[in-house]
Amino acid sequence: QVQLVESGGGLVQAGGSLRLSCAASGSIFKIIATAWYRQAPGKQRELVAAIASGGSTNYADSAKGRFTISRDNAKNTVYLEMNSLRPEDTAVYYCKITDLSRGDSWGRGTQVTVSS
Repeated sequence: QVQLVESGGGLVQAGGSLRLSCAASGSIFKIIATAWYRQAPGKQRELVAAIASGGSTNYADSAKGRFTISRDNAKNTVYLEMNSLRPEDTAVYYCKITDLSRGDSWGRGTQVTVSS
């Protein structure tokens, strides 16, 4: 099994920044993609940003220009740098990794709350 632990969430004022981390451990074969999703109350979970093993990235329109996804392969850790946060960014943020052998694994999420 693969375990994911997210951290870095919290309460921040609009315009502020947060950096989320997602550390993977366990039976990792080869991580081929990592992504951050979020789910606000009453809404479906949505993709925020993703990074493939080759380094290519993909962002939701709402995240472009404000969020940056990155990774540290040596630490099996992925990050989401979030700047210029807005109240509508308030959600539980989840990390997902896709392992070549293990498939998809999800973290338990970290709460991000942006006050106006």
